[in-house]
Amino acid sequence: MMDLTRRAALGALALAASFGLAGPAAAQTTLKWAHVYEANEPYHTWALWAAEEFKKRTNGKYTIEVYPASTLGKESDINEGLSLGTVDIILTGQLFAGRAYGPLAIGGAPYMFRDFAHWQAFRNSDLFKELGEGYKKRTGHDVVALTYYGERHVTANKDITKPEDMKGLKIRVPDAPLYTMFPRAVGANPTPIAFAEVYLALSQGVADAQENPLPTIQAKKFYEVQKNIILTGHITDALLTIVSGSTAQRLTDEERQTLYSLLKEAADKCTDDIVKAEKELVSWFRQQGKNVVE
Repeated sequence: MMDLTRRAALGALALAASFGLAGPAAAQTTLKWAHVYEANEPYHTWALWAAEEFKKRTNGKYTIEVYPASTLGKESDINEGLSLGTVDIILTGQLFAGRAYGPLAIGGAPYMFRDFAHWQAFRNSDLFKELGEGYKKRTGHDVVALTYYGERHVTANKDITKPEDMKGLKIRVPDAPLYTMFPRAVGANPTPIAFAEVYLALSQGVADAQENPLPTIQAKKFYEVQKNIILTGHITDALLTIVSGSTAQRLTDEERQTLYSLLKEAADKCTDDIVKAEKELVSWFRQQGKNVVE
């Protein structure tokens, strides 16, 4: 009789487990957040903050694991991952998301913004909301926030003081068409190379130059293999926080509102950090012995 009772109990436990009812641990859901930036950069720091806050505010129902430095793939991979179900949240460049819906890339066009205030106005505009809605209609995914990435500047081992000096320069650009516009306009030779491979490409002479904001030039240590930093400010760039449509649908209205609020707050805090860093880094690079051309 005891053996039958024990078997019945074990059978009930197995049945409960098969339906995900085995206890609190089984009820926990893990979401994946991917990006291509270093673990010591503000983008990752504030992603971790948002992840921890979401876990707290859902009483541990959700855990968000943040994967930095192209751990889950390069930019094109993580964008595709939203539809494939391999990622739930991504932080990505506008031009990469623009491959799915072209108008969304407009914020990454050369000399689109006069200054930071002009970019901020775009970020808070109805136009940006409309672009996000267009992207959602095309892909099903939610554009939740926009984070300031900074003004993109050129670094090179060649002295550059005017546009003509860039003629024939082999310059690494991200693998998205709009990034080639500025180099082509000044006669340079844009060469798409994955972000994780840029340092090696510069050190081995595969590329003579690259372009990125000052905080990225510092974090990725590009200044170690480049002599000159030319403050071209040719693109005022930004990163989109995008949530997979299937992930958004699995959340309750309250959970979705909590998550999106945290993602927007993280974008605000990260933007503040990048603005501060940009102001301080010109003198820092000069202290490292770099030739900073204004």
